[in-house]
Amino acid sequence: MVSERIPDAGLERQGIETRADLHWNLTTARLVEAAVARGEGKLSADGPLVVETGPHTGRSVKDRFIVRDAETESTIWWGKSNQAMEPEHFAALKADFVKALVDKEDLYVQDLFGGSQPEHRVRVRVINEFAWHNLFIRTMLVRPEEYELKGFEADYTIIDLPSFRADPDRHGCRSETVIAVSFTEKLILIGGTRYGGEMKKSVFSLLNYLLPPAGVMPMHCSANIGPDGDTAVFFGLSGTGKTTLSADASRTLIGDDEHGWSDTAVFNFEGGCYAKMIRLSADAEPEIFATTKRFGTVLENVVMDGVTRQLDLDDASLAENSRAAYPIDFIPNASDANLGPVPRNMIFLTADAYGVLPPIAKLTPDQAMYHFLSGYTARVAGTEIGVVEPDATFSTCFGAPFMPRQPWVYGNLLKERIAKGGVDCWLVNTGWTGGKYGTGHRMPIKATRALLAAALDGSLNDAEFRTDPNFGFEVPVSVPGVDATILDPRETWADKGSYDDTAARLVDQFVENFAQFEPHVDEGVRQAAPVVMQPA
Repeated sequence: MVSERIPDAGLERQGIETRADLHWNLTTARLVEAAVARGEGKLSADGPLVVETGPHTGRSVKDRFIVRDAETESTIWWGKSNQAMEPEHFAALKADFVKALVDKEDLYVQDLFGGSQPEHRVRVRVINEFAWHNLFIRTMLVRPEEYELKGFEADYTIIDLPSFRADPDRHGCRSETVIAVSFTEKLILIGGTRYGGEMKKSVFSLLNYLLPPAGVMPMHCSANIGPDGDTAVFFGLSGTGKTTLSADASRTLIGDDEHGWSDTAVFNFEGGCYAKMIRLSADAEPEIFATTKRFGTVLENVVMDGVTRQLDLDDASLAENSRAAYPIDFIPNASDANLGPVPRNMIFLTADAYGVLPPIAKLTPDQAMYHFLSGYTARVAGTEIGVVEPDATFSTCFGAPFMPRQPWVYGNLLKERIAKGGVDCWLVNTGWTGGKYGTGHRMPIKATRALLAAALDGSLNDAEFRTDPNFGFEVPVSVPGVDATILDPRETWADKGSYDDTAARLVDQFVENFAQFEPHVDEGVRQAAPVVMQPA
């Protein structure tokens, strides 16, 4: 295979020697050809490459480490999300990774950008043993122009070897799977997992570390632009509708997952989207559904008929977390520049399975920082025997696993930008109404879209508001086109006393979670905490 677009600075510049055939910056078609020829995946009837990731169908959060050294000792928020690896363990891991590269038959290399705004992007070189991994990361990150590749020199390097097996004793990790980041050596090592998302989230974490000192706010959010040039950002954990609600045919998509907020722009960190596929429908999400019929899309753990090569998006037998990676320009109304003006509206999405939160509420800057640091959503009871209650989840900054620095670094930066830009902030519940999960029902998507449209076009600011007695934020009393009943969640419950009890428990969970942040925020943010409603 003839390689193409080879940079002047090769792997030897990074101290890597190998006898492998190096395939530099191959295009989509050639990487698909290689993946199929090597048995890494199969083409579906309509063109996408379908792959399976094996036992790892999501991120291995307990196997992710950051090297603890002079660079990171005081700058990392050490704990469950950011586990420490000693420098000597990383040195051994790096030596073993480099040794593993020597005898590979083929290696696939992509030179890419993390970040669409040139002054705030990072140059990333990704080295893969799988062709489909190389296609995945080429799809997900920002692809340089051809003239930018010749003189490309990486700021950071990712080596991704699914066949590598880590040794916990030698490498200071937990299992045979490892994701290790050294900010000093500017190197990320990923081994023992075929899940493509590890690469993309490693770049996100990298930018989350590098950008705040430059005054740029990194955000786990989607973003789009209205016809009047108004940018909106949508924060939310998995399952809250972040991708779905930002893929609005009436607005221009900047991106669906990871962005930066600089003095002049909201810019996408990526050049692709990574959407959930399970139970995706053409009616509810036509733009995303259309990507399942495009050559160049990579489908992870989507079930496909072996004879007809037709997809079954409703089949979760391989994974509930089935995914599609596709170039952002597969969405018809995507931004050509991958960026837009600074935001006019900020939306925090939560899927409240307790049925306590209203479908939309307006937040003050202090309340916005409180809910940003809280990062609340709720998972519904799964298939475990005896689990009957929703499970509250608090993921700091709506992305705790990807935030290397202390949360208040991001929270204070966000609050400053909200105040400076006069941004309207909204909390939107895409979860349950009429009762908690098991009793109530999911918030109607039609109502959510109508409320968002009113918020984004500014008309919701003119509505009559009431103050929520538990959370203190402002809730509209009526909105044209929306059933007024759902705007007051307590009124949707048949048993008002049960609502009060459930709300009190949720408030307690908020307060308990936020205790860790209280010493690091100002009095205004502390006063934004919810309180239990007193009985009449």
